[in-house]
Amino acid sequence: MASKQRVEVFSAGCGVCEETVSLVQRLACESCEVSVLDMKDDQVAARAKRLGIRAVPAVVVDGELAGCCEDAGPTESALRAAGIGQAP
Repeated sequence: MASKQRVEVFSAGCGVCEETVSLVQRLACESCEVSVLDMKDDQVAARAKRLGIRAVPAVVVDGELAGCCEDAGPTESALRAAGIGQAP
């Protein structure tokens, strides 16, 4: 059995965050395991800080902050470039 690609969406529950959640879920393939993490949870916020997340929504793929989330917001092309929707 192939390994799953772990995709995490850090969200504050806002409209822009919900759009990103929908986009990630639409792009995800069978080998993607998508989790939505609530930044209102102190443990989630602490992990986000360790990952270098400065704004939400932010997407992390296999423990690495997607490049699009370092300076700008997530886009479909940037998420595809990060490997979402492609088997590992």
